[in-house]
Amino acid sequence: MLEKTTRMNYLFDFYQALLTPKQRSYMEMYYLEDLSLGEIAETFEVSRQAVYDNIRRTEAMIESYEKKLHLYDRFKERSTLLDELEEIMDSSQSGAKDLIQKIKELD
Repeated sequence: MLEKTTRMNYLFDFYQALLTPKQRSYMEMYYLEDLSLGEIAETFEVSRQAVYDNIRRTEAMIESYEKKLHLYDRFKERSTLLDELEEIMDSSQSGAKDLIQKIKELD
């Protein structure tokens, strides 16, 4: 569950500009502020089911954006390559140029 929450937080960071204000509010409250469905429903004066449905649809929408745009996947790959580069730079200079080229190709 923590892995899904972390993933959703990253995806939300990348794609929140593509969401409606209501979708953004629900996702912020649920994933960032860790409010329950009942607490969100009370705030917006709607049913828990309405909040649940909206969050699930928004999750699916964000996942479809990621499937097409790969912003999170590229971010993870870039982070991994930068970590490798840092390790190589600490031990020696060899291999650094290859990693730098891989990072450049990501963008």
